Amino acid sequence: MLDEIQNVKEIPSVIKYLSDHYQIKFVATGSSSYFLKNAFSESLAGRKKIIELFPLDFGEYLQFKQVNFHPQDWINSQVDEVEAARIGGYYEDFIRFGGFPQVALANSIQDKNDILADIMASYINIDVRTMADFGDARNLYNLIKLLASRVGSRLDVSKLALLSGLSRPTITNYLAFLEKTYLISTVSVHTNSVDREIVKARKVYFGDTGLANHMADIGGGAQFENTVFNQLNRIGSVEYYALKNGQEIDYILDKKYALEAKETPTINDLAQLSKLASLAGISQCRLIGRNYGRKYKDYIWGASIF
Repeated sequence: MLDEIQNVKEIPSVIKYLSDHYQIKFVATGSSSYFLKNAFSESLAGRKKIIELFPLDFGEYLQFKQVNFHPQDWINSQVDEVEAARIGGYYEDFIRFGGFPQVALANSIQDKNDILADIMASYINIDVRTMADFGDARNLYNLIKLLASRVGSRLDVSKLALLSGLSRPTITNYLAFLEKTYLISTVSVHTNSVDREIVKARKVYFGDTGLANHMADIGGGAQFENTVFNQLNRIGSVEYYALKNGQEIDYILDKKYALEAKETPTINDLAQLSKLASLAGISQCRLIGRNYGRKYKDYIWGASIF
């Protein structure tokens, strides 16, 4: 078993030689996702299995807290008021600080913020400085802050270039690197036309809401939308839907469900979602609420998604 394998650049060829000639099995781990996904994956074709470790989902977060909560069939989940009162505080903490294990286990807000700062610094110093050919990591850091303030929004590369002082090709390269290292995810538009999917702007989310909030102190609505995206992204394939007039559906899950995140959903929100879902060719739609409520059907409490 070998840990932090990104610190020895020749390790892929060494492991390949030993596994080929001596039938040794290796468990190789490392904190540099860029190295593991790119440099390491170039060798050992057909001989390896890559396991990706993401931040905790909300169910795993509760396990770390030793809290029992097992909603059935999240898309039609029924959670009573007593359970909601018991779980609600944990979900609020998860929305604000994300799902890194050490952050989840920390007891104080200051400790959580310190750990998030350390994770971000380690990302810059390990993945960026050691693995990427970027002349000035400060430019990338500033871009990350701009992206954090835009979670749930469509990417405008020209505007990002103007605000950061970087060229469009540089922005494009940085975005590709950030996505390959799991810091962000970009989401395509829901459409039956491949050409339109390529042309339409992608939306951006952070892989961990705690990191996004650490970088930009984003508002509660954006925190919730980013958290729900990560919850859904662990379940299936997520897209979004948008009309030219600016109306949107936050998430299209597996081309089957139209889902909209609202801190406190209303019956009018449901009517609007149903109308847009019909235009998108989606028959099933649900509102996802941050605040518990059961005023009408087709409502999902965000904490029950895992």
